[in-house]
Amino acid sequence: MKLDNKKIFKTLNPNKVWVPVLIGLGIVFLMFYLDPTVNSDTLKGIFDASAPYIILAVLVIFSRDLGYVYRIREITDRQLTWTRSIYVIILWEFASAVTPSVVGGTAVAMFILNKEGIKMGKAIAFVMVTAILDNLFFVIGAPIILYFAKGNIFPDSRLLETQLGNSLEAIFWISYALYASYSIVMAAALFYRPRVFKWVLIKIFSLKFLSKWKHDAQEYGNQIIEASRQLSGKNYRYWLPIIGATIFIWTSRYLMLNALVAAFVPMDMMDHVIVFARQVIMWIVMMISPTPGSSGTAEFFYGQFFSQFLGQYTFVTSIAWRMLSYYPYLILGAIFLPRWIRQVFFKKKLKEEEE
Repeated sequence: MKLDNKKIFKTLNPNKVWVPVLIGLGIVFLMFYLDPTVNSDTLKGIFDASAPYIILAVLVIFSRDLGYVYRIREITDRQLTWTRSIYVIILWEFASAVTPSVVGGTAVAMFILNKEGIKMGKAIAFVMVTAILDNLFFVIGAPIILYFAKGNIFPDSRLLETQLGNSLEAIFWISYALYASYSIVMAAALFYRPRVFKWVLIKIFSLKFLSKWKHDAQEYGNQIIEASRQLSGKNYRYWLPIIGATIFIWTSRYLMLNALVAAFVPMDMMDHVIVFARQVIMWIVMMISPTPGSSGTAEFFYGQFFSQFLGQYTFVTSIAWRMLSYYPYLILGAIFLPRWIRQVFFKKKLKEEEE
């Protein structure tokens, strides 16, 4: 597989951080301007936060990032050092933050792993494994947490009812069905019958109105076969830590917001379950957002999903939530990217010239 370096570097561009920042700030200022309940006193509400819960939220999100670093190191059979794993995760998160969520940073992740010395076939396999495991967490975990939420998963919002009616629930279940189908098909292709998958793919794209994508389909089929070959023979000692890390990562991702909400308002166990469950719903909404890193979309829907718990603290916690879970990766990516380029390209080139 050949990656278009120009497109990759167009994505890995530090100047791109301003696009999602401006979109996010624009939505925040618009919400501030249009909502009569938001004023200077509302902003002062940030000082009402419980310090222990804020610290807990920071620790949880930091633990999630450590989980990402640990998982990529284990997935690559520890070919990456801890330092290189940190670089990979920061740049991967940066790529996801500056591209629409529906696009993601898959191609960039393959490129980064390849430049870190991992052969392209293995890089494809490792990225596909992470994508399948992440999707399977949602597919398997969503019904479980939604069951415990006892039906209190879709918010009572006049604005959402006016704009979407009952379609939010329909969007969620349709999206869930698509994610489940995609995850099952890809898991079967990768671990069970990759050549059958390629054959079916080519047959589908041999149809007249799809024929112009037949070459791309064939190439994708070859990638699946190569990725499957790289993963064959892996035993439970390889898979258990990776699966455990995936559960830990996504649980931490959601629990961070639980800690943030608890910093401002008292919550019982059922409230925590509902907040956790609603993040699953909101995640789907953010995944289909056309903006980089769901910027703007996330801030808007946050208020609709969690205002019943937070009341006057909804606005300030929406800003705090994005400050903890999103903007750090824009900043870190912009800092680490030039260093990574120097290390991977220029130092490597100098070393080759010396030899």
